[in-house]
Amino acid sequence: MAARQKERRKQADRRAIQRDQRRARSEGRKRRRRFLYLGLSGFIAVLIIASFAVSALPQGTGSGGGKRVQYVDGIGAPQPLLPTTTHLDGRTVSYSTVPPTSGDHWGTPTQCGFYETEVRDEIVVHNMEHGDVILSFNLPDSADVARLKEVVSGLGDSGTWLVTRPYAKLAEGEVALTAWGVLDRFTGVDEERVKRFFDAYKGNLFSDETRSQGQGIPCTSNPRMAK
Repeated sequence: MAARQKERRKQADRRAIQRDQRRARSEGRKRRRRFLYLGLSGFIAVLIIASFAVSALPQGTGSGGGKRVQYVDGIGAPQPLLPTTTHLDGRTVSYSTVPPTSGDHWGTPTQCGFYETEVRDEIVVHNMEHGDVILSFNLPDSADVARLKEVVSGLGDSGTWLVTRPYAKLAEGEVALTAWGVLDRFTGVDEERVKRFFDAYKGNLFSDETRSQGQGIPCTSNPRMAK
């Protein structure tokens, strides 16, 4: 009788030990799952934060336009944006800079290219709103004009993002580069300066219109207007 009771106590003790072991294993699995969940959650959070940080950086330029959203220090000077961008077809608009860099304009931009006659400010301002770069010049010396043509022809994507035009409002011998809200004026044909400005700002996302679309609007499908 005593031996039987002793054996039952041993069996009960073994069952208790087994229950404790099962409980410990179960709790261990739960802890591992919690650690794994926390680790994965932290990793995903880091990836999300990193993606936001990368998207906020200014984008480099490429054959389809730069999608740049910030001005580059040392390449042109930022200009205050005029408060409206209304289409005022056929009307003369007053601008705050020479050449203009923002403001009201006509409803149809011009096709990119090298123009032999002036293209109105009201037209090229619309080009700039689309992310184009405008190169204006007042070069009385035909040799300087020929040199400028060489420089422009050497720019990749000039047929997609660049309007070059003579512009009598500049001083003689002066050249100006403009994009939406940024201006660079200098004397003579400075190839490196032209290239840096164009590469930095072609296809930019400076205007509300380009930012809303997430891309610049190439001028290849625009009508060619030089009036």
